[in-house]
Amino acid sequence: MIILEIQSLAIIPNLGYNKNSLDIFSNFINLIMTVNTDPLVIEELLSRGVEEAIDKKSLEKKLKSGKKLRVKLGVDVTAPDLHLGHTVPLFKLKQFQEAGHQVIFLIGDATTRIGDPSGRIKTRPVLSEDEIKKNAKTYLDQVWKILDRSKTEVHHNSEWFDKMGFSDLVKLSTHFSVQRILERDDFTRRIKEKRDIRLHELFYSIMQGYDSYALKADVEIGGTDQLFNLLAGRTLQKRLRQKQQDILTLPLLVGTDGKHKMGKSTGNYIGITESPKDQFGKIMSIPDKLIISYFELLTDTPPEEIEGLKNSINEQVANPRDIKARLAKRIVTRFHSKKEALKAEKEFNKVFRDKEKPSDIPEIKVANDSVLLVDLITENKLAPSKSEARRLIEQGGVKLDDKKVTDYQKKVKLKNGQVLQVGKREFRRIKLK
Repeated sequence: MIILEIQSLAIIPNLGYNKNSLDIFSNFINLIMTVNTDPLVIEELLSRGVEEAIDKKSLEKKLKSGKKLRVKLGVDVTAPDLHLGHTVPLFKLKQFQEAGHQVIFLIGDATTRIGDPSGRIKTRPVLSEDEIKKNAKTYLDQVWKILDRSKTEVHHNSEWFDKMGFSDLVKLSTHFSVQRILERDDFTRRIKEKRDIRLHELFYSIMQGYDSYALKADVEIGGTDQLFNLLAGRTLQKRLRQKQQDILTLPLLVGTDGKHKMGKSTGNYIGITESPKDQFGKIMSIPDKLIISYFELLTDTPPEEIEGLKNSINEQVANPRDIKARLAKRIVTRFHSKKEALKAEKEFNKVFRDKEKPSDIPEIKVANDSVLLVDLITENKLAPSKSEARRLIEQGGVKLDDKKVTDYQKKVKLKNGQVLQVGKREFRRIKLK
């Protein structure tokens, strides 16, 4: 097995690379791997889940030529866990990998210190070096659930940025204008709202652009919110006399609420390390309108099968719930196993279809047998806030031994062994201390 992992690249003062690392390595890999130029494969690379391609004609020509392309995806390690929204570009990267191209997974540990301003109305908090290293390790552990580790080139952009002095960064910044950087939507909105833009944030897109130059990227993948940063790579490659990368932007995955981009801050996410039961249940909770986009963006289901599923929903031939169950099984199988997926489906049907209690109900220990359910729910993190707990109680979403409790101001008398149900999926057995 050949491990395609470079630990360092030697940077020199003129912002270039010596020839004894990247070029030799790339030439060697090109000799031992072949590229799939099947028109159907190329069409899927260019279209499946793709929002925009820049420059599509150029990229299509390269793909047809059989040239092994260097396809880059960079991520900042701002949190330890990935959710399904993070996996959308990873699945596109996987498609290029399976077609024989050299994929590059770049951990932006240096850019994480700045924080990507994309989509932010205020400056991101600065993480410590220990937090960044810890997050980077967990990211890789999760990424290998999708990418083939033996065929993935891994880098940290600290490899080059930590070797650059202040004069190098100044030289790099001469290729960009402040006016152009301030044109990005995130900054214009902050200016309008009289919110701060910290000086270091102006360097983010410059640094991401340099990543593409450093890695000699032929293609860069990113979400639609990353377009400004992706274009910075093309700009810098052109200015430094390197062939410009082509760009594929991908849609931002809508979360389980069916409204907003998937994210932890909105609570509408599905984590890839969550239990099979929780993954299955959350996928079954998504609105029907998201089923087809989830199939397209999160599975390797063939396009013709997806089209058939779409038609069966539109023509009301099939029950969307059954198709959603197929989706849930495929996603749980990918991140866990087929056995776990079938077990999760059986448990889901037991609770939600047959209206029985779960087979395994976690316990919560309670010191006082007379409590306000609002406090009990929030203290055990069964709701994100007291206001949400009150809402659930008032709307009949909280039960004790199958009996609804609708008065959030009234204390309830608990018994040992009672089952508390919050919403549709959360069950806890009461254990009095």
